[in-house]
Amino acid sequence: MFNLVFDKVFLIKFIKFGIVGGSGVVVDFFFTWLFKEKFKVQKYVANALGFSIAASTNWFLNRIWTFNSQNPELLLEYTQFIFVSLIGLGINSLVLWFLTDKLKFNFYLSKLGAIAVTTVWNFFANYLYTFA
Repeated sequence: MFNLVFDKVFLIKFIKFGIVGGSGVVVDFFFTWLFKEKFKVQKYVANALGFSIAASTNWFLNRIWTFNSQNPELLLEYTQFIFVSLIGLGINSLVLWFLTDKLKFNFYLSKLGAIAVTTVWNFFANYLYTFA
């Protein structure tokens, strides 16, 4: 596993995954804000909705650009990606809860921290499972 960090292909995929993830952050934040602030949805539900919409767009972008997947079983691959993302959502929500409710940090700054932690999980799980 440690040797992966020094592999050029691995690093390029990680960078691409990060770029896709950056676009996902924009999607996630927009929809979280929209549901929380405009539609007055409870903050953790709004977070889950934003995260889920971003996960779907991220699957598409990671499939075609990051991992260049040729897997003809789109539904299986999408299901695996969403499964990984749901575990990521659990990690994301736990970190968000800890930072906002226990440490009393700002919700949106906490969300950035939660996204950073979740990104590491999502990349390795998708690299080794979804797009292996």
